[in-house]
Amino acid sequence: MPLRNIAIIAHVDHGKTTLVDAMLRQAGVFRANQNVGERVMDSNPLERERGITILSKNASVRWQDTKINIVDTPGHADFGGEVERILRMVDGFLLLVDAAEGPMPQTRFVAGKALALGLKPIVIVNKIDRSDAEPLRVHDEVLELLLDLEASPEQFNCPFLYASSRQGVATRDLAVPGVDLRPLFETILETTPPPSGDPTGPLQMLISTLDYSSYLGRIGIGRVERGRIRVGETVALLPLGEPGPVFEGLYEQARVAKLFAFEGVDRVEVEFAEAGEIVALAGLDGVEVGKTITALDAPERLAGIAVEEPTISVDVLVNNSPFAGREGKFVTGRQLRERLYREVERNVALRVEDTDNPYTFTVSGRGELHLGILMETMRREGYEFQISRPRIIPREGPNGEQLEPYEELMIDGPEGYLGVVMEKLGPRRATLLDVKNPGLGTVRLRFKVPARGLLGYRSEFLTDTRGNGIMHHRFFEYGPWAGPITGRSRGVLVADREGVAVGVALFNLQERGTLFVKPGDPVYEGMIVGGNARTGDMDVNAAKEKKLSNMRTTASDEMIMLEPPRQVTLELALEYIEDDELIEVTPSSVRLRKRALGATERRKLARSARAAVDP
Repeated sequence: MPLRNIAIIAHVDHGKTTLVDAMLRQAGVFRANQNVGERVMDSNPLERERGITILSKNASVRWQDTKINIVDTPGHADFGGEVERILRMVDGFLLLVDAAEGPMPQTRFVAGKALALGLKPIVIVNKIDRSDAEPLRVHDEVLELLLDLEASPEQFNCPFLYASSRQGVATRDLAVPGVDLRPLFETILETTPPPSGDPTGPLQMLISTLDYSSYLGRIGIGRVERGRIRVGETVALLPLGEPGPVFEGLYEQARVAKLFAFEGVDRVEVEFAEAGEIVALAGLDGVEVGKTITALDAPERLAGIAVEEPTISVDVLVNNSPFAGREGKFVTGRQLRERLYREVERNVALRVEDTDNPYTFTVSGRGELHLGILMETMRREGYEFQISRPRIIPREGPNGEQLEPYEELMIDGPEGYLGVVMEKLGPRRATLLDVKNPGLGTVRLRFKVPARGLLGYRSEFLTDTRGNGIMHHRFFEYGPWAGPITGRSRGVLVADREGVAVGVALFNLQERGTLFVKPGDPVYEGMIVGGNARTGDMDVNAAKEKKLSNMRTTASDEMIMLEPPRQVTLELALEYIEDDELIEVTPSSVRLRKRALGATERRKLARSARAAVDP
């Protein structure tokens, strides 16, 4: 059967997953009376909550006797590791761009990866039904993007389609309204080349991603590059390394226990698969991303999967707070270490390292969202742990100078908030690259800013723009050290004893700053219960009860009016804390605390730090 393998790549929220839904429906994957929800490919609970794709997924449709394997990819640059590895499985890609927003930072990131591999794009200007859509302007901006990314002449002369993924229509010409997605399917068959692997040669397959089944164990997913693979066949599992022949004795052998192909959104068990097909196989215990599976008589290794290095790291510690072990199911250092190293097997953009302390592990990733999703997943699985403030991973330049990661920051916001954005980004060492004003009351600013400068800025930005601003960023380059950047300008309210937060105490504290707890919440000494309105930290008694007396007056029991506390989420906490603070994460709570819980100990540490700076 003729095959086509394509990936769908785009910026966050430009309609990738909705387009896949429409393709599956119009290709007849679902029954006429089948009840299918929106964004069927976003099966992970976190993906459904946040409305973003986190993990790449496989599906397939059949159109005119041709099977089209589709890979839905994440749009956020923090999950670029997912994009980089699945692009090795495909021969072409659909580049989705919003008809109003145009190419965004993540569009540039994922398109650059695909073009570098020599894949030919099919550009889809999506959401043409938006009231502010400007598809012709976006068409020109995409051509500029392809020029910037040094696309080859063949890649530059790619087909353009105009679509509305929500309505399930596409057209080659804006003057001709679309009826269905037939133009898209026809363009895929015309433009995307069939797989080039030799079906008669010896087996060769690269593992691009992993899955896990409690029944089958580890499952490797990838494309058969050459030959044919069968159930029950004994194959060679080659270790990571340089491409080329591998000598006998340097690799392990294993038997293919189960083989699956993708039909619609389901995995279907098959007996064999030929070159070009994307399959999932079970039975290979040592399978890892980047390893090559070959026939025993031709152990020839393919080039591995190159993934960009992490730029941000955090320390993950065993929970040692006074409330440790009350809410979590997995609380020991051994359990935490096993879970983190298990994640590395699937998440190739992540790094985990042991430290001198057996209860502390360093976890490195692409960004705060990348690390935050891992922590949220572990929390829901029943793990209890603590996290330090994120820090950047510097590099050494060719002349021994220190380099740090820089981000490309794109901000869309109303013209009236332009001044406050520029004012806040100045001390964060941001450099303005360009300004675009389409004349619709919204300005687009593009900055180059140190990754350190963005830590803690998102929540501040949303407050400054009254929720009307949109910001996106991606890794740009390593550049010279930008110098000191000031952190949080205000202190925190720290509980000075263990107890339960009381309404009367919180009522007296709320004028001091913003509260993070509500009446009835348990607190302990050293726990952060709120943000201080002034610089410097303040020790407070959040458990102070009202003294009983026999005095009876009309004002003795006045109504206590408390403002709702600020909801502490994992993302907010990662942005908010300073170096001397930690985030306590349990299945039911996210708390902020000081590293040193006792007030006396904190004062001693502060004196030691001052003496070290100014002896």
